[in-house]
Amino acid sequence: MKYTEGPVTRGMYYKGKGNADGAKLYSYGEVKDKLPRPVLPSRPAWLGCYDFALKTAFGNARLPDPGSGFISSFVDAAFNQNIFLWDTVFITMFADFARPFLPGVEALDNFYIKQLPDGEISREIVRKTGEDMLFWVNREGLPLHSYFHNHYGFRKLHTQAPPKIEEMYFPDLGRAQKEIAWYTLDTLNHPLLAWGELTSFALTGNAERLTEVFPPLLKQYESMRELLMHANGLYVSDWAGMDNSPRNKYLGCALDMSCEMVLFAANLLEMMGLLEARGLMKADEKLRLTLESQRAALKETINRLLWDSETGFYFDLKPDGTRAPIKTIAAYWALAAGVADKEQAERLVNWLENPSAFKRLHRVPVCAASEEGYDPRGGYWRGSVWAPTNTMVLYGLEKYGYDSLAREIALNHLDAVARVWEDTGTIWENYPPDSISSADADKKDFVGWSGMGPIRYLLRYAIGLVPDAPNNTLRWNLHGELLREGELGCNNFRFGNIETSLLVKSEGGKLFVSASSDREYTLQIAFGGILEQRKVKGLLEFVIPLPR
Repeated sequence: MKYTEGPVTRGMYYKGKGNADGAKLYSYGEVKDKLPRPVLPSRPAWLGCYDFALKTAFGNARLPDPGSGFISSFVDAAFNQNIFLWDTVFITMFADFARPFLPGVEALDNFYIKQLPDGEISREIVRKTGEDMLFWVNREGLPLHSYFHNHYGFRKLHTQAPPKIEEMYFPDLGRAQKEIAWYTLDTLNHPLLAWGELTSFALTGNAERLTEVFPPLLKQYESMRELLMHANGLYVSDWAGMDNSPRNKYLGCALDMSCEMVLFAANLLEMMGLLEARGLMKADEKLRLTLESQRAALKETINRLLWDSETGFYFDLKPDGTRAPIKTIAAYWALAAGVADKEQAERLVNWLENPSAFKRLHRVPVCAASEEGYDPRGGYWRGSVWAPTNTMVLYGLEKYGYDSLAREIALNHLDAVARVWEDTGTIWENYPPDSISSADADKKDFVGWSGMGPIRYLLRYAIGLVPDAPNNTLRWNLHGELLREGELGCNNFRFGNIETSLLVKSEGGKLFVSASSDREYTLQIAFGGILEQRKVKGLLEFVIPLPR
């Protein structure tokens, strides 16, 4: 949609009302005792970091500013004066655990309500006014281009002179552009809203929300295909995918963006299935076949053009059609999106387990340690460990059955963040891979998406709670190394319309379990090959004998 002066209708596909009308912001102290309270006395640093992360998140909660046009409360990205799309998606993945006291998935409403008629959604919007970030508006009506890619400077967007148009980055799409984008390429990336919605759905079971968000998501998906797809079927991106990554000088078609579009199509198909099964959407066979065909075609193209069988790794594509030489964490979007086959997944896992590549002291760096430009102190996207990319890696590993490795990496990250919190008293935007420190990170109290490790990883991978709200089921994955340290559990854990408290102790070859709930649900306890299932309502205490 070409830029025009004057007002333009926004948010026309989203029919939700948001929650800002009458919404209340709670203070942490006001609701602390009502929030999920992990029980893990053997790991006080983890628990202390969890409390700090929640307290900081509550301090970063916001109501929409008057006149901004935003319609829901949100936890701010803690980066600058703007809200960010992929930050907010990842924030919802831990903030939802503190519902209804902390804004969670409803924060995504503020992006849907700013969607343009052609489906474009900007990744960055001014927080106070709700206006577009002017750097990212294609006011001249030029073909797709990036304002900042060829002139990137760390933290210099607002201080350096504006680049000349002829010096900006204009990606070669290999085809004629039928439509002119309202935005520049700098702000059209990481289309992860649908993934965020489905992650929230597993915790809340709110299918009605999926009916509200499906239309704007489908329109965004169609817009991204129209504006960013290369003639070869892959997708272009720029610096904004991973700011100062060593890969950026090679970018033509982006591995992460291409895989994210596969994930986007898969998410839309999953939503359709969920809604049709509940009678909330009429079956649309034509749309289903279209999405399935597009997903399959893009998977084939990624594997044909971006997979290197000799190396056993996925790479970006350079403008000349050859593969870029840099191994980055972008390859693991191929697991998250289900692009890799079993053998490819195994080879990607081998690189994760390679100390010369991604298995560093603090896992997982965004650039392999063996690569050109890797920075052992982090260097922002030249080597740092980031909560969003770690979360993507864990999701992909679990999709392919590497649950133990996912948990190992999650607890490595949780422990590193907690140890640095003990040393510095805060949580940082990113972390160095080769030391347990904050190194050259410069943004603290970053909750923000860095709350992911202290909150989500603690609840899911340490305590072991995996909710399935649509099926009224809670899986509790228990592990021997933490049970040997003492009792383990969580009070006030919420999923769907259930609030439950759980505690387990291991003594004398038996697990002593206590579970209580205000409503009935199914509890599945998994430990050492055992899967025990019980109905919980009120107080339930039972013993599980362990095999000798």
